[in-house]
Amino acid sequence: MKSACCAAAPHGFACRPSTDGAPTIFGLADLPLINVIELLSGLCLLIIGAELMVRAAVRLAERLHVRPLIIGLTIVALGSSAPQMTVSLQAALTDNPDIAVGSVVGSGIFNILVTLGLSALIIPLRVSRQLVRLDIPLMIGASLLVFILAWNKDLGRFDGVLLLGALALYLGLLLRQSRHSTRPHGTRPQETRQSWLISVLMILAGLAMLVFAGRLLLGAAVAVATDLGLSERVIGLTVVAVGTSLPELATSLIAALRGQRDIAVGNVIGANLFNLLGVLGLTALLAPAPLSVSPNALDFDLPVMLAVAALCLPVFYSGYRVTRAEGLLLLGLYLVYGLHVVSFTTGMPLAGKLERLMLFYVLPALLTFLLFTSIRAWRRQHHKRDVP
Repeated sequence: MKSACCAAAPHGFACRPSTDGAPTIFGLADLPLINVIELLSGLCLLIIGAELMVRAAVRLAERLHVRPLIIGLTIVALGSSAPQMTVSLQAALTDNPDIAVGSVVGSGIFNILVTLGLSALIIPLRVSRQLVRLDIPLMIGASLLVFILAWNKDLGRFDGVLLLGALALYLGLLLRQSRHSTRPHGTRPQETRQSWLISVLMILAGLAMLVFAGRLLLGAAVAVATDLGLSERVIGLTVVAVGTSLPELATSLIAALRGQRDIAVGNVIGANLFNLLGVLGLTALLAPAPLSVSPNALDFDLPVMLAVAALCLPVFYSGYRVTRAEGLLLLGLYLVYGLHVVSFTTGMPLAGKLERLMLFYVLPALLTFLLFTSIRAWRRQHHKRDVP
């Protein structure tokens, strides 16, 4: 008989019978060669696909005469969210709602804390005023909307329609914003058609590589996770969430290395909005039954996702940039969160200690720090306005 974790693995992914007990972690030394090949091949394809996507996004922004931020928030974000859409739909259709919902929640947390954190370590990220005034508040609103809709412990078709409607409104706002941000340009009729074709082909090729690479990495990761005896919720929040977030991670890291900071930041915010509104909305709409939301997700994971989204506002507002120190802080928060999820699910005594540490020490200190930096940034900006 299959184990519960093996049954939780998304359809089409590799799955091996799990074993019980802590000693299974040492079984990683016996990882099959095929999984090693899948991991290495997936990483290579991720890097190549992300490079193609970033180059094509920059070219397309030039051809459309709009800022790279708009392209990052839309085309790049939508493309890098494709693996998340595939996995969530497959999980819902194969009766694995914890993976369908948990992977979206975990992906949102991972994108902000890890993807932005690592990108900021490479190069301090400049943040557009549009993100602070429009996209970040909308991401917080989308997180709050999902939390409210999930309060009755499931997401039905009506909830899916609401989420997709919110996504349509957001895309309408972006379309209006892109018209206002159009850059002046001269006419170059000879290069227009060929340049557009090359950019579109590069985007399609990069997207295909990202989706295929994410699937390879995800299949190998789920196989390892089931060997370790992890539950469906933990697989969704960690392994599947990280696996489906690898395209966003690779794209943002490549964009940061190339100095395209607007794409690096816009990709994360846009991907989170597409995941919350588009992926969850379409999955809830097409699922044969309402997506059940576990009590643990309501009590811990969804509040953490909402708090992480809200965290972006003071971090981004303080100087309109994400510094290396703030990037390191984001990575540290994800480490604590990941340790708590795994230790709580496996019944380790560390879970309670980590929860108390987060509630009584880390969060108050973090809120104090963010309040201080936000007030300092606000005073600095008002001082600049007052100086003639």
